Amino acid sequence: MRFCNFLFAGCLSLVSLVSHAETVKGLYQVREPVNGQSPEERDQATQRALDTLVLRLTGDPKAAQSPGLAAIRKDPQQIISQYGFDAGPPEVLKVDFDPGTTEQALRSAGLGVWGASRPSILGWWLNDSAEGSSLVGDGQASAAPLRRAAQHRGLPLHLPLADLNEQIVATAPNLEGADPAPLNAASERYNADALLAVHAQEEGGQWQAKWRLWLGDQKEAGTVQGADQAAVADAVMLAVNERLAPRFVARPGASSAQLLEVQGMNLEHYASLGRLLEPFGGRVQSVEGDRIVYRVNGSVDQLRAQLSLARLQEAPAGQAPTPAVPVQPAAGGAVPAPAPTPQLRYRW
Repeated sequence: MRFCNFLFAGCLSLVSLVSHAETVKGLYQVREPVNGQSPEERDQATQRALDTLVLRLTGDPKAAQSPGLAAIRKDPQQIISQYGFDAGPPEVLKVDFDPGTTEQALRSAGLGVWGASRPSILGWWLNDSAEGSSLVGDGQASAAPLRRAAQHRGLPLHLPLADLNEQIVATAPNLEGADPAPLNAASERYNADALLAVHAQEEGGQWQAKWRLWLGDQKEAGTVQGADQAAVADAVMLAVNERLAPRFVARPGASSAQLLEVQGMNLEHYASLGRLLEPFGGRVQSVEGDRIVYRVNGSVDQLRAQLSLARLQEAPAGQAPTPAVPVQPAAGGAVPAPAPTPQLRYRW
């Protein structure tokens, strides 16, 4: 295989990765509030942390109770690398799970895993309370509960600047509307993969929020409630995680092997694509010039969703296969079988 062509070209410029997906930092670290540091409190918080992590990685609210995870639930220390307490308020138990053993445990239990490369989300969040209406902007104090909730649910959330022009656009009717067009122009400069619009309102000391999510051709919506802003923020992020995960999670045994061909490769593309294909067990099969063929495990729809995060262009369905290199007869006169034809073809 000739990696040198695109490896050398990539070494000349390593400014930024092409993929617009974002690697979630701290994906395997979970922080759970505690009341003291007693062994009982620690054990209960550890179980909650395990449940949070499993839901974060699978998007399946029933996954933590899977029979295949019974041994892990009985002894979570098998997949924990370290833990400790952070002073508050509130005081929290910080649990670091080992990525390798955790993924192995989940896959052995027949559960799919959503990798760390996830669609970046731009959140337009409008709070209405007795104190008035305000758009949550990057750097504001009101952004803190949103960021904590997004981290808790494993989502790369970004917030707008909330300048005057954006406040004019991010009105309650626009955020609750089914058409994202009013927000699209203001969202372009942030270059996110997904658009999240939330209108949260306080009534009688309780919070409720209407949310809408757009990612490519996927449209989701819902309503959640919470005792305070932090609770309603967590409820929104949990709902978003559960709606997005099925589009990207490759479930063991439920997916088939596929051949994926990508043209226009260089080192930047190779590194970016390697991370995107990690949940699908991507393995290089062949390299010819700037063309690379991977073997992956996943449904066609899941692979298309994942590759869309890299802004790759899919070859039209009727496009002829890439011409194969002429095969020379072996010494005995037999001609080797031609290489399998990739089911999916993309180009940068």
